[in-house]
Amino acid sequence: MDKSSVITKLTKAIKDSAGDWGRNQYLLKVIENDREITNSDKVYLEKILGVNDLVIEEGVKKQDPILKKDKTIFLNPEMVKCKQCQKPINLDEKAVRRHKLWYHKICFQQTFGDNYKEKEKDVIQEIRQVKKDPIQLVLTIAIFVILAGSVYFILGPISMIAMGLGGGLTIYHVIGATGKLYSRNKPGTKAPSVFLIFLLASPFIIAGMIAYEGYSLFESPVRIILLWAMTISFWSTMLFVPMAVLSKYREDIQPDVKSYPKISIIIPAYNEEKVIANTIEGLLETKYPKKEIIFVDDGSKDNTLRIATNFKGQIKVLHKENGGKATAINYGIQYSTGEIIVIVDADTIIGRQSLKEIVKGFEVNEHVAAVAGNIKVRNQKNWITKCQALEYITGIQIVRRAFDVFGSITIVPGALGAFKKSFLTEAGAYGKETIVEDFDQTIKLLKAGLITQGSAKATAYTEAPNTLRDFIAQRKRWYRGNIQVLKRHSDALTNPRYGYLQKLSLPYLFLGMVITPIVGFTSTINAIIGIIMGDWWFVLQVSLIFTVVHYLMTALALRIDGEDQRLLGYAGFLVFGFKQIVDALLLKAMIEQLTKKKATWTSAKRIGV
Repeated sequence: MDKSSVITKLTKAIKDSAGDWGRNQYLLKVIENDREITNSDKVYLEKILGVNDLVIEEGVKKQDPILKKDKTIFLNPEMVKCKQCQKPINLDEKAVRRHKLWYHKICFQQTFGDNYKEKEKDVIQEIRQVKKDPIQLVLTIAIFVILAGSVYFILGPISMIAMGLGGGLTIYHVIGATGKLYSRNKPGTKAPSVFLIFLLASPFIIAGMIAYEGYSLFESPVRIILLWAMTISFWSTMLFVPMAVLSKYREDIQPDVKSYPKISIIIPAYNEEKVIANTIEGLLETKYPKKEIIFVDDGSKDNTLRIATNFKGQIKVLHKENGGKATAINYGIQYSTGEIIVIVDADTIIGRQSLKEIVKGFEVNEHVAAVAGNIKVRNQKNWITKCQALEYITGIQIVRRAFDVFGSITIVPGALGAFKKSFLTEAGAYGKETIVEDFDQTIKLLKAGLITQGSAKATAYTEAPNTLRDFIAQRKRWYRGNIQVLKRHSDALTNPRYGYLQKLSLPYLFLGMVITPIVGFTSTINAIIGIIMGDWWFVLQVSLIFTVVHYLMTALALRIDGEDQRLLGYAGFLVFGFKQIVDALLLKAMIEQLTKKKATWTSAKRIGV
């Protein structure tokens, strides 16, 4: 079948909502750009398009816009020759570019002599020119205009003070980020971070100001809670939005990977017969020169091990008695020989360039211990999965990018996360003390004074729960496990030796797991009370401001990630609907922890898309 026919049929499938919409969009781009498709994608396309033995005739690739300006493709040195010695520059050789010409690093040094370092800096700046996205800039400005305008013209002096404090904290953290991000183990007086103190003290400060302004006893609680929620929103937005834009810029100018250390990919699996073949095939077809794939069957009772055995010879297949995901990972690490350990969930298909992209993160700083991948939902079929997809995008592209700037990402996900083996060994094996081993292990690395980064270009497509029942089962484990980790590492909330883990990351997690659900729940009740008491105009103003800012932040996250803007239509549910479900599950997890109910491993059923 020729390429145009395949594109036509696939476009019609997208229009008719046939199959997985997100996967269809991805495959359409792959085919349009004449890129190879995986065996699993080929089988999927045959099913969707109604054909057998699909063969796509190669089309003519569109001319890369870089070629129009410069026929030397600096992103792939393997294609060019050194200007000085006229010998080819291989991909694994160090190279420098000056005035659109490539040189071996040693040839460049011989040519330009003692001024090499200064000139190399200029060359790097020339290579790293990034095309600015005006829409990102407009959205960022719009967010701050809405915040400042609403505070000045609508909410009055109390919110102005709150926003001023938020701005001050932003400047404080940004200045701090210009120094060394890793812990220098300097002793200090134990105390909560400035952010945590500000967060906990805010309602009392607001209450005092409201009382001073003369509001009645019945009006005050409503305004206190709503303004507290707005204060948290102001602070988070003022810090995370500019940091997200900065993180995006840093990632765009990051040079290509300089070396290819050997990586060991570990796939822990338990009863994953519906998805494991796709995961292994995707890893085998991922482009990286030095990799080993280690499959660890954790005592599966279905055909998982038998399916994995079909790939023997291409991967290492290990089997052990059931002991949990943490023990399976530890077992795989013992058999690994790579410098970098990459953990991939059994239901995850990673991008073809993801391994190369995730390795880049370790070249930023010698103290980088782990790099988190960009997790995307591949089965965007209904309301619950699309809300999860949007939740992942906003969380990764806004909040996690901010933590990336501070070198303090708190969760290197099990779906796709890379670790430097030496640091992982020093921090200790994955523990069974919690039911969220990836979160616990990341905090252990941060407490060891190391850096954790993120890579938005290292993509991984995972299967999200597609029913409310399965969603609740998954989040029950996540949220209960998160509270376990927070309790286990609560000492980091007051110990300044832990750097940005103590200053920012852990306080924000405390905010998200404990304060936010309480504030969200009480805000809803207080809004209803406010309307009944006649303060409906104030409630409407606060709700409108919060919703508009949330929509703008979501639009910015989608733009940064290059995702389908139609998902923006679901942003409202992350304020009203989906958010209340999440808050209720968080509150339930807190109550279970307080009542010492035993935490159990719960997970969603596999679909096998």
